[in-house]
Amino acid sequence: MLTAALLCCGGLAMVGGEERPKDSRTAVAGAGRDALPEPTAPVSLAPADPPSTSPTLTPPPSTAPAPTASPVVEVRTVTATQRLPHGVRTVKDSSLAEGKRVVRTRGVDGERTLTYQVTVTDGVQTGRKLVRSVVTRKPVTEVVAVGTRPARSCDPNYSGCVPIASDVDCAGGGGNGPAYVSGPVRVIGSDIYDLDRDNDGYGCDD
Repeated sequence: MLTAALLCCGGLAMVGGEERPKDSRTAVAGAGRDALPEPTAPVSLAPADPPSTSPTLTPPPSTAPAPTASPVVEVRTVTATQRLPHGVRTVKDSSLAEGKRVVRTRGVDGERTLTYQVTVTDGVQTGRKLVRSVVTRKPVTEVVAVGTRPARSCDPNYSGCVPIASDVDCAGGGGNGPAYVSGPVRVIGSDIYDLDRDNDGYGCDD
């Protein structure tokens, strides 16, 4: 009967009664085959969860009222001037021909100074109060003279105004009028009133 014995640690093997040296590479290869790990089952990878698509909620804008700024109030003093028109007064003057007007005194306007208290709120005028009124220049009344002397018609035969009448004599002479003239007057036409007694071209020159 053949005896097979393996010496695992001494490196010898007995097969059929003969002792053979053990091939270390074979032993190692065998040991390597014995050491291979058992095959494992394939690992199943679960798909990753998709990203969330939930909408993002935006908070509503704040409805709290904005703080109100206090109004800026300012009080000012303002002055202004007011024109005072002058008046006109007429007087009769018998030395002027009827209807003629002559200014005797020229009129001048006066002036009044007004002082106001003005209230301004945020740059806008909201109040105005008169606190003082003073006449700083009095007006001067204009005086106009109006003539009342009746206009006379003058005879065109004389320079100067020799009235037209039934007869005209030199004033201060011996004639009896009814009209008189103060000389001298120059005769430029016919001497119908016989005023040029010396025929020198001038009447009432004595």
